[in-house]
Amino acid sequence: MTQTRWIRLTEWPLAAAAFLFLAAYAIEVLAQLEGGALQATETIINVTWLAFIADYVVMLALAKKRWHWFRHHLFDLAIIALPALRPLRLLRLVTLVRTLQGIAGDAFRGRVVSYVAITTALLIFVASLAILDTERDTPGALITNFGDALWWAFVTITTVGYGDLYPVTEIGRFIAAGVMLGGIALIGVVTATLASWIVENVARRDVASQSATQREVAELADEIRLLRIELQKDRPASDS
Repeated sequence: MTQTRWIRLTEWPLAAAAFLFLAAYAIEVLAQLEGGALQATETIINVTWLAFIADYVVMLALAKKRWHWFRHHLFDLAIIALPALRPLRLLRLVTLVRTLQGIAGDAFRGRVVSYVAITTALLIFVASLAILDTERDTPGALITNFGDALWWAFVTITTVGYGDLYPVTEIGRFIAAGVMLGGIALIGVVTATLASWIVENVARRDVASQSATQREVAELADEIRLLRIELQKDRPASDS
């Protein structure tokens, strides 16, 4: 068994587990469940978490250079180590979508845009749930409902930060730091994509301009050749 084969076998099951986790976590936070309902959602969360841990352990075991793989997959370790980040495993779906798309130009840019859109929406939603779950019952908390949590996540990930809402707990500040870093990374991706689009369009225009110039030169060469032929035809008549 290789890592590639394992990824292909577990792509959809892990995606389904991530959706299931996200749904259970959202219901638990938004509905403020108690009793048996809370126990049911906790069971779902724990089972899906175990699935992610098992996937990480198998991937590490299948790696040819385990220490090298470990050092280059610290984000995967964070996903299974930090409960608030577990739904980000959904981003594995982008890898599957990538295999179904082309490899050049606009197709690549479309993949980047899709990745950024999915990542942004997911990060905002998960951050809203996490910050609400952390802050809601804390004395002096400013984020006490999902609307405020969603607004806070949006202004934080965009690095605007109005300061009207902010976390007061240590865990809340840790979540805020992660959202800020994620926002900076996403802005970098958008900037790089825009720069790539501008450079490609400039290059495309240059190529078109060069093609037009070459075509005009070829047409002028043809006209000169035809004029030479006509001159050669008329020369004997003029000599006589």
